[in-house]
Amino acid sequence: MKNIIKKLSDIYTKQLFFVNALSIFINPAYFSRKGLLRNLKKDAPLMTGKLMDFGSGRKPYQSLFTHVSEYIGVDIETSGHNHASSKIDVFYDGKTLPFENESFDSIFTSETLEHVFNPNTILAELNRCLKPDGKLLITIPFAGNEHEIPYDYGRYTSFGIAYLLKKHGFEVLHIQKTTSFFETICQFFNTFWIENVFPKYRPLRILLQAILLGPLNIIFILLNYILPDNQTMPLNLVVMAKK
Repeated sequence: MKNIIKKLSDIYTKQLFFVNALSIFINPAYFSRKGLLRNLKKDAPLMTGKLMDFGSGRKPYQSLFTHVSEYIGVDIETSGHNHASSKIDVFYDGKTLPFENESFDSIFTSETLEHVFNPNTILAELNRCLKPDGKLLITIPFAGNEHEIPYDYGRYTSFGIAYLLKKHGFEVLHIQKTTSFFETICQFFNTFWIENVFPKYRPLRILLQAILLGPLNIIFILLNYILPDNQTMPLNLVVMAKK
């Protein structure tokens, strides 16, 4: 019985980031994670050499980086979540990264910069640690509720993050928006019900989500195909830049 429960738990944990058909019914962040995964599958294989995952947590997307030779997770000890399930190789003090200049060929940071109160300092540090022509891959929220409270400091437009990157010596190669306006609304709808109405007990919450929100998600997905593709309100941005 324990093995079955563990297997089900592993399946649930994996689909939280690697969404599939089952995720439509049980992933509370389905629309957000679907858009992130779709774009990361395109960009992650472009990263090569020695890579730093800045704000790595549990390294959920490590398997997508198929062309890197070394994958080093970096995070801060005090954050909005505990590190019980994290896979962190190096902790840093929140200001200075403990690496020599030009130590990395690639840097990846996902859903992290919104938790950084000093983005100018951190972007300067990331630039220092990156080799010339090295790539920086960022995912960052544009729309979303407050999370990892109280360590939630900012949201970025595509113009805002492009400005900051250029200011700190990066050339922006492309910026992708992960969801349509309608998908963003759908995610907000689901988040409201799951966080404010559904019970906190996870098994019961997942069951109610599958019964009540799962069928709605299918309708949302179908409607998204026929509604205008307005991307002025994305959930997240995926940014590829180079030094």
